[in-house]
Amino acid sequence: MTSSYPPLSSIVDIVKSAASLMTTDSFKISQKEGFSNIVTSSDIAVQDFLCDKLSHLLPGSGFLCEEEDLWDSSKDFTWIIDPIDGTSNYSRGIDQCAICVGLKRDSEIIAGVVYIPSTNEMYSAEKNRGTTLNGRPVHVSTRNFQDSIMCTALSVYHKEYADICSQIITDTFRQCNDIRRFGACAPELCYLAAGRCELYFEYLLSVWDFSAASLIVTEAGGLITDLQGNKLSYEKHSGILAANSQENLNKLLDIVQRNL
Repeated sequence: MTSSYPPLSSIVDIVKSAASLMTTDSFKISQKEGFSNIVTSSDIAVQDFLCDKLSHLLPGSGFLCEEEDLWDSSKDFTWIIDPIDGTSNYSRGIDQCAICVGLKRDSEIIAGVVYIPSTNEMYSAEKNRGTTLNGRPVHVSTRNFQDSIMCTALSVYHKEYADICSQIITDTFRQCNDIRRFGACAPELCYLAAGRCELYFEYLLSVWDFSAASLIVTEAGGLITDLQGNKLSYEKHSGILAANSQENLNKLLDIVQRNL
């Protein structure tokens, strides 16, 4: 296995090409675990396209994907793919959904791409090279906690956590500016990277939800951890905290820990 990997621009081009498979009204919807967890034929089409193109771009790489149990992270390089983050939004014609591709080498994400087709916003990041939005550098805001907006969600797949999530959200709301819930993790983390919001909390997410966007956050000057403040693992599902500054992250972590 080579120690080098393809240029970020090649990954961006493949992701943008995959978006054409989402622009259809004839997709079919299937339930994976009831109405709260669905998959569309567009999810499958996008994932198949990405896996085909990316496997040719980086021969011998592994894949960790949301749909169809593609889980092989034993290789030096692993593509972590969410073909449509925000499938429920997509199925209802709501714009907040994105194609997410992260490239993991060993235990860290070294490249991340998140594309929101409805707004033509392409977020991309490469380790130690910063984050861009449509080719222009972006950075987290400098707002303090009181002036912050937090993106969040109740744990839709695990409604047994509704009470604890609600308490954390309420406690944070009392101390920050406001709350937003767009219904898709990756766009929300990208908005934090671009300075549109400052805080992020979700109790439990799948690894493909946050992998690509996590690098976009950190390369834009933000911070992202699990619910205990530890470095993220890209081998398992996790709760997520993110913030635009260490001070704001510490305050959010304190709120979460008091309620856990």
